[in-house]
Amino acid sequence: MTTTTHVQPGRPSPPSSSSALSAPMPAVSGARGGGRFGREVGYLLSGLPMGIAAFVLMVTGFALGVSTLVIVLGLPVLAGTLSMARYLARVEADHIAAVTGRPLPPRHREPASPEKGSGGGRWKIVRDPQAWRELAHAVLAFPLRVVTFSLAVTWLVGGLGELTYGLWSWSLPRDDGKDGLMDLAFGITGRGPDIAFNTAIGVFLLLTTVPVVRGLTVVQASLGRVLLRRGEL
Repeated sequence: MTTTTHVQPGRPSPPSSSSALSAPMPAVSGARGGGRFGREVGYLLSGLPMGIAAFVLMVTGFALGVSTLVIVLGLPVLAGTLSMARYLARVEADHIAAVTGRPLPPRHREPASPEKGSGGGRWKIVRDPQAWRELAHAVLAFPLRVVTFSLAVTWLVGGLGELTYGLWSWSLPRDDGKDGLMDLAFGITGRGPDIAFNTAIGVFLLLTTVPVVRGLTVVQASLGRVLLRRGEL
């Protein structure tokens, strides 16, 4: 016995099970799920060593290339420096996409140069404005990474240290009868008030760690979005 399914005119037919299974699922970003805080901390802490290396390479390469332009050696040096800047920009773009869940727009590509025979294609990167923005990002991101790294470490390590202040404060030297931060700030003496005050600071730092780390991540990633992708946030 067979049954016939009648579809009323004007109504779309219900999707079959095969089409439902083959329909593409929306992409779920890993940065939106668990572990986002860990990725943000890793992004901020790894930014400083990466920023130091990028800053040294870019400043050295740019200074050497500009100073040797008169002897023609500067052109390949600048091309090599900009190639390194492009690679570092690609790494930063991958980091931003992983930590925020929002990939950067595709990199703008300059049209192919017709001057391949005269060496124009070989040094095309020197005329690429995007390559110079990537070099600028490597230089300008360094001081920002120093600040974000310092604040992230302060909130993480300072929060844990202050929260456990009562366990290790006995090892601190006490000069001139001073009883610690509480005595120095408010003139209140006593080991108990000093421990309570430092513990309260630790609780505050730990409670605000997630929003502070998230804000630092947004600031650091925004600089990459502005300079690496033509100002597109």
